[in-house]
Amino acid sequence: MTGVLAALGAAMAWTGASALWRSLSGRVTAIRLNALKNGLASLVFLPVLLMLPRDTEAEAVLLLLISGLIGIAAGDSFYLGALRRLGTRRTLTVEASGPVLASIAGVLVMGDSLSSRNWLGAILVSGAVVLIALQAKEASHQQEGEIGTELSSGLMLALVAVICGLSGAFLARHVLISSELTPLQTAAIRLLGGWLGLIPVMKGAWRRSAMTRQEQWKLVVATLIGTNGGILLQQVVLQTMPVGQGVTLMATAPVMALFIGRMEGDPIQLPGAAAAVLALAGVACTSL
Repeated sequence: MTGVLAALGAAMAWTGASALWRSLSGRVTAIRLNALKNGLASLVFLPVLLMLPRDTEAEAVLLLLISGLIGIAAGDSFYLGALRRLGTRRTLTVEASGPVLASIAGVLVMGDSLSSRNWLGAILVSGAVVLIALQAKEASHQQEGEIGTELSSGLMLALVAVICGLSGAFLARHVLISSELTPLQTAAIRLLGGWLGLIPVMKGAWRRSAMTRQEQWKLVVATLIGTNGGILLQQVVLQTMPVGQGVTLMATAPVMALFIGRMEGDPIQLPGAAAAVLALAGVACTSL
């Protein structure tokens, strides 16, 4: 029961934080917002970094820093850019393709084999992404191209964010398997790597963001909930229940985001709801 609650809590945390980050995307660029977010999250995990064993392998730390550079510095910047263009619901639906793409990458890179159910999952998630792409195409015809172009570029940013996230995750998993570092320690080092990669854009980012005091607090809350809280809940899930079930429950974020979309001026429509359900079904087929 603890794992189930943690998985649903993680999905809610990522959904709520994504909505808050999206509300700030008009005040600061995606890359600067990512720099601020990672700086705050790294500060929260500073005690974990300070208590790392002195005999920690330098190679493991280096791989995790690179993982953070790819998956967090680059991946989260693309993700935040997609949030501004696609909205919370569509972005999280595309992000749900991550577990399925990871399975396919396992076949191509590591020679793993996929069952017919895994391939069905890949087809269902692909269908969800296609539905979002068709919405973008339809919008481009209806809105003289401006909104449609935003949706199309947002879809590309979301897909690139998934690829970056998976690349970083593969590196992190290699370290988890080959070293004695805990998931919390690897998460803290990865966040540090993501923050270090964004230092060049950090100078004056807080002042230049032009955020009000209320918006600055939104950023802090979104970071604590979505980055720090989300990671901690994810670790509880991985500790207390099978990976497949945990991944599927955490992939309920696109369904939860259907209700947030209404508040963002993106009312629930049949294609959007179908895309969210297809994504969830696809992850279930692949993970369970």
